[in-house]
Amino acid sequence: MENKYFVDSDKLSEAALKKKHALENDPGSRTDHMEYMNGMEKISSDICSRVISEMESYDYNSYTAADVRTALSHDNCTVEDLKAMLSPAAEPFLEKMAERARLETQKHFGNTVYLFTPLYIANHCENYCVYCGFNCYNDIRRMKLDTSQIEHEMKIIADSGMEEILILTGESRIQSSVEYIGDACRLARKYFKMVGVEIYPVNTDEYRYLHECGVDYVTVFQETYDSDRYEQLHLLGHKRVWPYRFDAQERALMAGMRGVAGSALLGLSDFRRDALASALHMYYLQRKYPHAEISLSCPRLRPIVNNGAINPLDVHEKQLCQILCAYRIFMPFCGITVSSRESETFRNGIVKIAATKVSAGVSTGIGDHESKYTGKENVSEGGDEQFEINDSRSFRKMYSDMSGEGLQPVLNDYLYV
Repeated sequence: MENKYFVDSDKLSEAALKKKHALENDPGSRTDHMEYMNGMEKISSDICSRVISEMESYDYNSYTAADVRTALSHDNCTVEDLKAMLSPAAEPFLEKMAERARLETQKHFGNTVYLFTPLYIANHCENYCVYCGFNCYNDIRRMKLDTSQIEHEMKIIADSGMEEILILTGESRIQSSVEYIGDACRLARKYFKMVGVEIYPVNTDEYRYLHECGVDYVTVFQETYDSDRYEQLHLLGHKRVWPYRFDAQERALMAGMRGVAGSALLGLSDFRRDALASALHMYYLQRKYPHAEISLSCPRLRPIVNNGAINPLDVHEKQLCQILCAYRIFMPFCGITVSSRESETFRNGIVKIAATKVSAGVSTGIGDHESKYTGKENVSEGGDEQFEINDSRSFRKMYSDMSGEGLQPVLNDYLYV
């Protein structure tokens, strides 16, 4: 692994530095990433084995232009068609794929685009994930909002006009307990019509509790479906357990959640295989839970605090567009989210082709919405950001831009009766 992934450790204690060095350089010092830890629920499901079997057998260089033409000629896209469209052979057909994706998007979603915003309520983390700004060895300002601070942040966001919020924390059960997250979700119900969470994976009964607290959907990123690469990148903490993370969306659906979302973090490993696995993971969940709302995302690596050298490996905007078009053609009804990791220009274009949801008014820091939304000075210093965003447009600017592109911004499409 390249040293560029590791953060500066000058301020670590001698003992912590010694442990960090061992984790990075001695695989024998790490726990088994396929072994469940105490308290982790195991479920009986064949989705993981099916996804990994398809991914491991995927030889994308074996596909030809003829395979891509065949895939685009089919009214209903098969798994083999998806593989062809994700292959290098499909790159010359990007314009045709984009047109097909645009037609599918218009057919099933019209000219709508959904808007939401994330709210980070804590950045404490017990994991050592070498690409994440929140990792436990990174020397950053840590912060956990209390109830009044959470409500203050939510009121500022709601006053801007936003109706859907995604609540996020660092992955620390000690600092951000399920009960703490549940309390935040109950508060969110006072201000927002849609509430999602992107937190550490939990057991079915805990997802059921969060659903009772008002959560509509759960987002979990597998980061990479390549378990060997995953082991190299997640050196410490509960997140190190690859199979427990994989089954998180299914546990959430078993608990009664209305919807789930997921993806790999493109750029950590072979992006074509990760893109295939991401699509098939959501596809098999949709077939097993046909009542559920299933969504795909497409995050790429971004620079993090104390390390500006982390960038997506070989995943440029052209490849990202190819992946999103293939997703739309393969799963025409699936929601597709493009985050503020991507540029304003890219997001303005992709919502006309394949994406159905974008974030607006984004901050990945803790407790800083007042300064960012109102420009008010002398507010207290917040916690550091998880990663550097690329599109910093406000909610109002995003709404105006989407309307100007001929799209209909949607803030909420769900009514509780």
